[in-house]
Amino acid sequence: MASGRIWVSLGFLLLAPATAAADTEKAGVLSVIWENDIFFKTDRDYTNGAEISYTTPPNDNIDAIVGFARVLPLFADQGEVRTSYSIGQDIFTPLHTALTVPLPSERPYAGFSYLSLGLMQANPDRLDQLELQLGVVGPMALAKESQFWVHSIIADVKPKGWHYQLHNEPAVNLYYERSLKVIPRQSLLGVVLDIEPHLGGAVGTVYDYLNAGAMARLGFNLPDDFGPLRMQPALPGSSYFEPEAGFSAYAFAGVDCRVMGRNIFLDGNNWRASPSVDKDRFVGDLTVGAAVTFSHMRLAFTHVFRTREYKTQTSSDQFGAVSLSFRM
Repeated sequence: MASGRIWVSLGFLLLAPATAAADTEKAGVLSVIWENDIFFKTDRDYTNGAEISYTTPPNDNIDAIVGFARVLPLFADQGEVRTSYSIGQDIFTPLHTALTVPLPSERPYAGFSYLSLGLMQANPDRLDQLELQLGVVGPMALAKESQFWVHSIIADVKPKGWHYQLHNEPAVNLYYERSLKVIPRQSLLGVVLDIEPHLGGAVGTVYDYLNAGAMARLGFNLPDDFGPLRMQPALPGSSYFEPEAGFSAYAFAGVDCRVMGRNIFLDGNNWRASPSVDKDRFVGDLTVGAAVTFSHMRLAFTHVFRTREYKTQTSSDQFGAVSLSFRM
């Protein structure tokens, strides 16, 4: 029994500093996101997204970036500034992928690969995020190769119409989001609730839109953040997280409504003729999910219901997103 008490004591000593450090130290965060409709046995529209990102701690920024954040009119005068660096890829396909020549009523095949630089400033009740994406749309995005590789692993049929995908062109897009905690973390019958409305927009050669919505979280030991990270366009979250204790768990639900000006994956290439469809101007996402946070890790699953994005789309869309983040 004495040896058992020694092991318990050693375990406590090992765990306690890690928990305390998580509560006091601001850390950098490495995140991996995977979004796919395979969770719901479909293979169409927005069919896959993958992103790897690193977000710096507040004390590890380039001075010029911090100075730039301080003078931005959309950012607050003060707050913790972080920088994020990401690489990602999106894949879009029509419904009938067995056809060699895609139907003109269905969205075109398209791929988008990018690098991004993000800037965020956090205050207790507000998060401002600015992200610049630079990349390429078309065969150079290697979406066909990525999808064929995945389908070979899962022994699935390879889509046959990639020859008709959007043409190569450079892509640049700028995104801005502001999230607010209008109801900060409040205890309710033993659990904690917060509500975070948001607004933002995007401009560039890929997307032009304005968006607004809100998210609610309900659980215990809610971390000091704004929810799980997602790929654009989406309900906003935060790439960093600061645990309040060694372990937390919460469920979340939210909506994001967008007024679309341009969507290259529906409207087609900007500077040459290409396949296209007539898009809907109003698109909405209903998002539900759950997240668990340990002292140095956050794991989240999100289920997204997306309304029709173009006039001839046969039904609304849905896909799942898994994100895994590590404090470093």
